[in-house]
Amino acid sequence: MEEQEDPTESLHEHIHEGAHHAEAEGKNTWVIFVALTTAIIAVVSAITGLLAAYHSDEAMLKQLHASDQWNYYQAKGIKTDVLISETKMLKAFGKPVDTADVAKIKTNKEEQKKISADAKEAEEESHKHLESHDILARSVTLFQISIAISAIAILVKKRIFWFVSLGFAAFAAYFFILEVLGK
Repeated sequence: MEEQEDPTESLHEHIHEGAHHAEAEGKNTWVIFVALTTAIIAVVSAITGLLAAYHSDEAMLKQLHASDQWNYYQAKGIKTDVLISETKMLKAFGKPVDTADVAKIKTNKEEQKKISADAKEAEEESHKHLESHDILARSVTLFQISIAISAIAILVKKRIFWFVSLGFAAFAAYFFILEVLGK
């Protein structure tokens, strides 16, 4: 899967430039704290993005495995139906039925039960990975909103926006921790 481009990268660069200018001028030291917290948020956002992509990939792979199993299940069913039809025709014409065919019908039906269970298990795993992906994707979105609001805080030089961005980051961290530690 291809890597996603971070839309907040230019904002992140602007924050660091603002922090550098504030440090050079010796004022607005809170801008340095905004830059530091934003850098930390960006790192956590990147890690969260990687975890979200991992779960997305795993969900797809498990669903592909489930589809393969269902195809195998159908193939076994078709082979079994052909053997059953053959057996019925032989009986109808009064010919002897091959005991190996009867045994194969029974074996195929037993194998179908196992294949079905494996397919259902893969589908369940796929759904779990997809749920994890959704939660982590929400977290990434909230982290990116937090970074954008931090940039606004520096641009308009208002601390209240920084606090709002920290609130978004805390909310994003809640989803991240819920998913990572909740497993």
